[in-house]
Amino acid sequence: MNVLITGSNTGFGKLAAISLARNGMTVIATMRNLSKGDDLLRISQEEELPIEIRQLDVCDPEMVKDCLSDASEIDAVVNNAGFEVQAAIEQLEDEMMLRQLDTNLLGPLRVIRAILPAWSQRGSGVIVNVSSIAGRSAPPYSGSYAASKHALEALSESLHFEVSHLGIRVCVIEPGRFSTGFFENIVRPDSWEGSSHQQRATAFREALLNLDNLGNEGTGEGGAPADPQIVADAIVRAVKDPTAPFRTLVGQDAELIDATKTSMSFEDFEATMRAALDWHD
Repeated sequence: MNVLITGSNTGFGKLAAISLARNGMTVIATMRNLSKGDDLLRISQEEELPIEIRQLDVCDPEMVKDCLSDASEIDAVVNNAGFEVQAAIEQLEDEMMLRQLDTNLLGPLRVIRAILPAWSQRGSGVIVNVSSIAGRSAPPYSGSYAASKHALEALSESLHFEVSHLGIRVCVIEPGRFSTGFFENIVRPDSWEGSSHQQRATAFREALLNLDNLGNEGTGEGGAPADPQIVADAIVRAVKDPTAPFRTLVGQDAELIDATKTSMSFEDFEATMRAALDWHD
């Protein structure tokens, strides 16, 4: 089975590439900057894993077409590339919002468009879109990121209904908070530093640590985020297992947030989460 993954240089993408290869699959690990793939290359060589590293910027339509010109030979794609803009809604400029959507929404769309003609004719294929709990519940100061993930969820759901009869599966992975270095690469506007928005966002991020103390699988000491390997394992299952559900929440914080939100009104959910996080105006 041949699997292509976007954003494979770090985090979930890197772990998924290694895990899929260890499970006997041939992996095409793509990334925008090939120089960041040295560690993945080293691991693949040391373990003799079937991993090919390709350059791919999902924001470049022509590069996407070129990278996926062999779509008929690819059995599954994992749309993992993404990043987060952190800003208050009033700080979001058009360019920043468009950049967020270009990577997190249009990137997966370009990959999907490139593979669907060959897969539809063949009658098989698996599309795994890596979303987030933010695709179900939008936290403050992450409106841009949450909007991109909500849109990806909607795109995935619509796509499922359009291609399931062709033998093509669509799965969505929705991680909570994990230790991947993702938060270290957050993009913020120039007006962020020293603003009241930054102060409130910092208080909110710190309050989220309370959820990690509830016992995430693989949680480290002192309420550290859970081991991201469980997200990679969920991706492997989505690729391999034809009975994998359309949506998979990963992490007890994500499960808690979703279960709480879907069991009550928005007003009660807000009050419950503020109390749980001890985060108040």
